[in-house]
Amino acid sequence: MFGYPRLIYTVFVVFTLGTGLALAWFAPIWLFAWGVLPILAIFGSLDLRSHHNVLRNYPILGHIRYLLEFLRPEMRQYFFESETSGRPFNREQRQIINARADGGSDTSPFGTRRDIEDAGYDFVQHSMAPKDVDARYKRIKIGGPQCSKPYNSSRLNISAMSFGSLSANAVLAMNKGAKLGGFAQDTGEGAISPYHREHGGDLIWEIASAYFGCRHKDGSFDPKEFEDKARTEQVKMIEIKLSQGAKPGHGGLLPGSKVNEEIAKTRDIEVGQDCLSPASHPEFDTPVGLMQFVERLRKLCGGKPVGFKLCLGRQYEFMAVCKAMLETGIQPDFITVDGAEGGTGAAPTEFEDFIGTYINEALPFVHNCLVGIGKRDEIRVIASGKVAMGFDMVEKIALGADMCNAARPFMFSVGCIQALRCHTNTCPTGVTSQNPARSRSIDVVSKALRVRNFHDATIKSFLDITGAMGLDSPELLTPEQVYHRPEHGPANTYRAIHPVVVSRDFLENQIPEIYAADWARANPQTFSPQ
Repeated sequence: MFGYPRLIYTVFVVFTLGTGLALAWFAPIWLFAWGVLPILAIFGSLDLRSHHNVLRNYPILGHIRYLLEFLRPEMRQYFFESETSGRPFNREQRQIINARADGGSDTSPFGTRRDIEDAGYDFVQHSMAPKDVDARYKRIKIGGPQCSKPYNSSRLNISAMSFGSLSANAVLAMNKGAKLGGFAQDTGEGAISPYHREHGGDLIWEIASAYFGCRHKDGSFDPKEFEDKARTEQVKMIEIKLSQGAKPGHGGLLPGSKVNEEIAKTRDIEVGQDCLSPASHPEFDTPVGLMQFVERLRKLCGGKPVGFKLCLGRQYEFMAVCKAMLETGIQPDFITVDGAEGGTGAAPTEFEDFIGTYINEALPFVHNCLVGIGKRDEIRVIASGKVAMGFDMVEKIALGADMCNAARPFMFSVGCIQALRCHTNTCPTGVTSQNPARSRSIDVVSKALRVRNFHDATIKSFLDITGAMGLDSPELLTPEQVYHRPEHGPANTYRAIHPVVVSRDFLENQIPEIYAADWARANPQTFSPQ
């Protein structure tokens, strides 16, 4: 069969070419305009042989469909997205972050744009006797009884983002901003790069399963290299990454095409070679083994705070780690809880969407477990899940954290526009691109000021809201002070949603019914259930 699309296309080509030649006979100047027709004819002929159904059926015109699809994210973001409907961060959040980063006003007119009757709406109640919160509560000491060099940390730090995922200029701007503001930058699992070192900002060194920056050629952990780097003054804490919110339970592959000489040197890998990050750590495979690795790193780094980061998965596995603390007498100095809603660069979509625990559910569980074994006062809990504003810090600390980390808001501070091209190396602002032509658009000095400004304004907002609640210290924030509106019925506090645990309850067999089965299954000798 000749086919309807081919017939129409053939008639179109014959008609336009015939008309063009006729016009050119009487007015030769038209020949230039009609010179485009042979080009269209060639494209149309190729479309008829295309693997795309639309192009085969609608040659030439079908390209309009793919053009609109390409422009759809930008069209939606700039013209159709409401102030609060965007994802992962809505327009209102991005505007507030940018206003604070610029040192400007973050006020808005005419009342809230949020639907305060909508399910999932969270809020706090103010007091008729608001307080001034002392500036000393901007910082908090990290380091338990087994730590000889505690760190006096800001309540808000830059979350884990690796050089390689971020461009060199983005890393430079964030570290310089951290130096100016007196807070810390987490290196991410991609090791300590020269760009983390250049401005001298405080570092939290993240050690993941591939041991980038402290590994032998076979990928095993190199204690000597770790010790040399971890004992430098700039490194303040060590964080063992067990899992992350964007892709919990998933390893990673850094393609050889992205491993240039600079990244290879930073990560201790071969130039141009694929590099696998295993899903689990080769150095340990049990909860007891994790605690022993914590102790080993603490000795190697000279007594600095050592902790681990995880996205909460099976609850009995975290309880097994708690039992391992009791059995070994070893405990971390901090635990970073990453929410399943987290993410910066790229991850498999289904891992981002369907795996892991939302941070507002994970934090109360982790907090209760540490309270139950009598260790909560000695272990700091860090919330790392979509913290963008002061209220987010209030909420996370009320639900069980001591402090917060943020990643994407600091990306906005250095110029990110949420173009959602982090994984393509074509980031239009150069924040996540290794293409020098793109990343050179980041002016390190001005963006560093924006990083500092955003941090300082967010901390101020956090303390202002705490004071408005009638509290003179963030230590007084508790779950009953945060209200959550369910789908049906009036709003209730998070205290009504999560059980109450008193110190050492788990040791005295006073275990809430919702936790009892998992506590019984938890085994410090294995991550498998008893």
